[in-house]
Formats: sequence, C-alpha cells, structure tokens
Amino acid sequence: LALTTSPPAMTWREVAHGVEYATVSIAPRPRHGDGLLHIVRVDPALARVKVLAVSQQGGANRTARQWRDQHDLVVAINAGMYQQDFVTHTGYLRLNRHINSRAWVGKYRSLLLLDPRTREHPVADVVDVAAASAADFEHYCTVVQNLRLIRAPGVNVWQNNTRAWSEAALAQDDDGRLLLLFSRTPLVMRDFNRELLGLGLGIVRAMHLEGGPEASLSLRGGGVELDLSGSFETGFNENDGNQRQWPLPNVIGVAAGQGALSPARRRDQ
Repeated sequence: LALTTSPPAMTWREVAHGVEYATVSIAPRPRHGDGLLHIVRVDPALARVKVLAVSQQGGANRTARQWRDQHDLVVAINAGMYQQDFVTHTGYLRLNRHINSRAWVGKYRSLLLLDPRTREHPVADVVDVAAASAADFEHYCTVVQNLRLIRAPGVNVWQNNTRAWSEAALAQDDDGRLLLLFSRTPLVMRDFNRELLGLGLGIVRAMHLEGGPEASLSLRGGGVELDLSGSFETGFNENDGNQRQWPLPNVIGVAAGQGALSPARRRDQ
C-alpha cells in the first residue's frame, strides 16, 4: 500500500515586488547545518533577473553580498561553477555580445535564458538541452549553461552516488517563475532533488549552480537580510566550519521594480 504525504506548509514573505521568500526543513536532525532550504521565488515579469560577470564588469571577484550591494539587487546567488582562473564559467556563458566562456559542455544539459531579443519568447526561461549548440539560442541575450538536476516534467535525473555538499541551485516552476535555492546542510543531489519535488512547488526543471563553501545566497528586502554561505563538500571540505562567503566571478541577481517589458510566460502542463 503506497502512503501519500502532504507537502509541508510554507509561509511566503514578500521581500520586493515579484519576489517572495520562504524556508522549509528538508533534513531533520542534520549532522551539518540547520536542515533548512531557503527559497527565493521570482516572477520575472515583475522583477528583473540578470547575470553579472567580473569579466564584463571589471575589478575583483565579489561575495554574493558585495554583488548585491554594489548593484542594488534584492538577491544574488552563484551563476554556476567556475574554472581555476577564478573568472571563467565552466559551461557556456554569454551576456549579449560579451562571452565569458565559449565552452559548450555536452553533459551540461540545462540552460538559463534571459532577455529575449523579441517579445514572442518568455522573459526568462530554463530549458533542457541535449543535441544543441550555442547558436540555437541567439534569440536570447543571456545564455548560461549548467549541470542539470531535474528535467521536465519534474524528473530527477541525478545518478546515485555518495558525494554530498552544501547546495545553491535554480529551478523553474510550472508558472514560469524562477526559484533560487540554498541549503547549507549537505545532501546527495539525488536526495536533494527528491526533497525539492516533494515540496509541492510545481518544479519542472532545476540546475546546479554551486556546491560546498562557494555556494552563496544574499538577500535583502522586506525586513529580511541574509548572507548565507555553504561549507561541506565531500572530498574537499568535509566540515561545517566555513562561515564566510567566498568571492565569486559570476552571479545571478534580481533587481526589484525592474520587471521585464514583455509579459510572455511559459507554462508546462
């Protein structure tokens, strides 16, 4: 006999127009961290989602908090993993005509698309890709390629393994909203995906942004201010000791009151 459980209740707090924040426990009695998943839900028709890169902006890498404060953002989170030069994204990353990374990685099967060149496309989208190339997405100014966690329509694609880490991730729900996700408590990614899909959030797709001590999320608005950092990563930093945000070369940011002009949305039935 299969038992069904109801998704946990969540209280959403508006932190800016089109931006909501909630937490939920995904790991009771954790060995590391507090067991909480932090969720920032963004309606991209009401709040502007953008990607910032030090290769375009200049200067030194910044923490998520510094990116947030310097660019008047409500929230900043990792845009993805980066190479050992501490600048270059590990997958493909284009910001209009500026290309941070030309590397199209075959196993990175999730794309974040922002700023369409025409009004016929959603203002922000997460898409699954397999046999594709960067040239297929010229209709968007911003293209970010990352490892896929969940493919449409809400299928956990991560393989079983024993590696766990603090996690920063991005998901899309069935109303086209983006969810910026952070868990200091380390989980194996297949378990993390399973927890996400059980929250009743309507998650259709999700991508990995960063793990371990580099994982970061900063939020300020509506009386909430958070500067979160990860710590644990199997084989790299197997402890809960990191208490600071690491400087990042590339972030996803959300600016309040700068909703996109096009109301185009995408809903997966």
